[in-house]
Amino acid sequence: MKQLLYFLKLSLIAAVLLSMGQALTASVISGRVTDTEGETLPSALIEAINMDTGRSFGTTTSLDGSFELRVDPGVYSVTVSYLGFLDRTITVDAERDHNMGTIQLEMSTIGLQEVMVVSSFARDRQTPVAVSNISAEIITERLGTQEFPEILKLTPSVYATKDGGGYGDSRINLRGFDSNNIGVLINGVPVNDMENGRVYWSNWAGLSDVTSAMQVQRGLGASRLAISSVGGTINILTRSTDAQRRGVASTAIGSDGYSKQSLTLSTGLLDNGWAATVSGSRNVGNRYVRGLDYEGWSYFLNVSNQLARNHTVSLTAFGAPQHHNQRWPRQLVQTYREHRDYRRYNPAIGFKDGELYTGSFNFYHKPQISLNHYWSIDPETTLSTSAYVSISSGGGRRIAGNNANWLRYNSTDGRPFEMTRLTPSGYLDFDAVMAENRVSETGSQAIVANAVNEHDWFGMLSTLTKDIDNFQLTGGLDLRYYRGYHHQEIEDLLGGEYYLDITAGGNSRNINRAPNTLLREGNKITYHDLGEVRWAGLFTQAEYVTDDYSAFVSATASNTGYRRTDYFLYQDDSPEQRSDWINFNAYSFKGGANYNITHQHHVFVNGGYFTRAPFFRFAFIGFTNEVNVGVRHERVLSAEAGYGYRGRHISGNLTLYRTNWLDKALTRRIGDLMANLTGLDALHQGIELDFITEPLPRLTVKGMFSIGDWEWTDDVIADIYDENQVLVGTHAVYAGGLMVGNSAQTTAGLSVDYELLPRVVMGLDFTHFDRVFADFNVENRTVAAERGIQAWQMPSYQVFDLHLRYRFQISDLNASMFANVNNLFDTSYIADATDGASFDFDTATVYYGFGRTWSLSFRVNF
Repeated sequence: MKQLLYFLKLSLIAAVLLSMGQALTASVISGRVTDTEGETLPSALIEAINMDTGRSFGTTTSLDGSFELRVDPGVYSVTVSYLGFLDRTITVDAERDHNMGTIQLEMSTIGLQEVMVVSSFARDRQTPVAVSNISAEIITERLGTQEFPEILKLTPSVYATKDGGGYGDSRINLRGFDSNNIGVLINGVPVNDMENGRVYWSNWAGLSDVTSAMQVQRGLGASRLAISSVGGTINILTRSTDAQRRGVASTAIGSDGYSKQSLTLSTGLLDNGWAATVSGSRNVGNRYVRGLDYEGWSYFLNVSNQLARNHTVSLTAFGAPQHHNQRWPRQLVQTYREHRDYRRYNPAIGFKDGELYTGSFNFYHKPQISLNHYWSIDPETTLSTSAYVSISSGGGRRIAGNNANWLRYNSTDGRPFEMTRLTPSGYLDFDAVMAENRVSETGSQAIVANAVNEHDWFGMLSTLTKDIDNFQLTGGLDLRYYRGYHHQEIEDLLGGEYYLDITAGGNSRNINRAPNTLLREGNKITYHDLGEVRWAGLFTQAEYVTDDYSAFVSATASNTGYRRTDYFLYQDDSPEQRSDWINFNAYSFKGGANYNITHQHHVFVNGGYFTRAPFFRFAFIGFTNEVNVGVRHERVLSAEAGYGYRGRHISGNLTLYRTNWLDKALTRRIGDLMANLTGLDALHQGIELDFITEPLPRLTVKGMFSIGDWEWTDDVIADIYDENQVLVGTHAVYAGGLMVGNSAQTTAGLSVDYELLPRVVMGLDFTHFDRVFADFNVENRTVAAERGIQAWQMPSYQVFDLHLRYRFQISDLNASMFANVNNLFDTSYIADATDGASFDFDTATVYYGFGRTWSLSFRVNF
């Protein structure tokens, strides 16, 4: 610690002496940096080299894009650079003060501007929504060993954790809503699962390597599509094709065996109009929790061609095949404390043939390929069309069998069952189970199986835009077709010779297979079904924009169709094996307005209402092909208002929001009757603040604060009658007044960056999370005596992260080094929890967050 303090003192003294030296120089070079649309580019790098002496001077732009650089009198070569844009070099005579005026930078990638339009990327002081932008530079510098969604943890109303801790197993909540209710777009294409609305980040674990920009639109957002943006929209843009010939190579190491290498090569725009960029990476490690070994790869390819003056086509393909061990299920706090691994304890691991083995494992590959065409029909009219396909493969390892509990824990309380086989050290004993399976006269009683979930996904998204004076009219078509394949297959018989897939009553789970069929590795068991989804959506928007005012109104209409095929529950020759299509129509309306009071102050409002088709599982009764005829749409009513300030040295935003989630899907079977109940409503409202300031030269401070009031509003008590109006029963859900769980209702954060020396920046991030109630299924709150009892409130916690960036040159090549220490003080905290039987600390099952981790990376551009 003494050495560290000594180093910091030397760094501060050097910085002060450098500032004094610059103050004695006689000339000032100034200017303002923007993109071609006039958007300011804060933190752009300005480097001036004296053409006679070779001495260099540097600075970065302020929040409004302006800069002032003190230099020795002379003639300078001034280079302006910003990640994602082409460098621009200008010769300046600085014998006296010289103002360079506005310096516009062009994007370094071909077609990215068109993708931003298709993706409904919000523009500051124009689009009336609450947004936060995360640049590729921030992702590159600060992600380190974190999960991709965790880069958003300094965003208001965001709660992102590693959940189980496996590679890609992270989760994110926005304004209290989970990924089912957050629209996620990649290059404008929705990627939420077509059956359940979820986003599986393990499918996109390598996406951080190819992200060029990321934007979080809280609330209804600016997307024109009919997507599930109840809590907000996460808009991700991947790289396009670089306009200049270049390459980037990087390597990284870190704690717990972390190692990553990546390479990107670009041809630049060739004389024949073609350009190509290819990128790949490999990422391996063990993770902080024991037994979470993983290996992930990523690849990216973009090929573009300007076929004619008004036509550009591009082919984009990217994917991230990976396999990783997992941690499951959550455990009691006391269990962690008693185990020798404590926070690193993983209940899924055990020993097989004397080696470490896990009963929870994930493997998946979800490539996405899109062909994009951008047509500038005339100066006022453009047509953008994207046809895409995603064919995935993979699944997850699970313990199955009639005695699966030999190798399982009770997911309700995290404890082992009485029959769970454990080693003396408290790990799953696969060897003991293998010994029992070998002597079993009825085949293996506990086996390892893979839950396979694969899909074929085809889609087309086409957008026509017309500019008429200050108006922009947009209309488009969104078509999708999805086939989801679901089954379980045997991976390992664990010492036995065969397996019988039968119920407790001795019947085969596959009606088309005899009960005494001897099954072996690769055979399908337990279930086998196909889910089909077809989607057709129309969207339209009218936007009015002037320097002072902007406003928009938009509307969507969509039809969602579901069909289910079950190969186990119905005879192969039965027409009931495949259900009829069940269709749902939905619509949405939203609008907003922004008023720029001055160049510094602006205000905005927006609001909207939309209906949403029920998810696939609610359209059918149980796991059968019987259509749930009376299932209802969910409804959302949302409004927000905001104020923004943009100054040279400080900018900030204040937002108030209110979202009503109405008629959350609730189905209950009473006797032979399936009841679809309405009235299960939630209210999410709150206030958000974020700011960025530069109080001193080379010092940047960012901050955020949010406080939410998210609760279920009413009890649901319904008398249920049959078709003859005879009372069948009463069902009650005592939800009124319960706080929404699984997300921090109070968040705060502060990020401080200081340039210790030229091109050396140190940063410290602080995050605070409070009022986090344990996760619970509100539908299960059916006991009147428990009315009003809140889920367990987890202890608040604070985490510090340290960052260091050093930019330098190797010959004529630009290079960078990044160091990250996450959870600097090794804070012990609970990040995720499921409520227990007594709604308290003693019965809740939890995951601890990771302790201190670190990474060091090196990057060179050539």
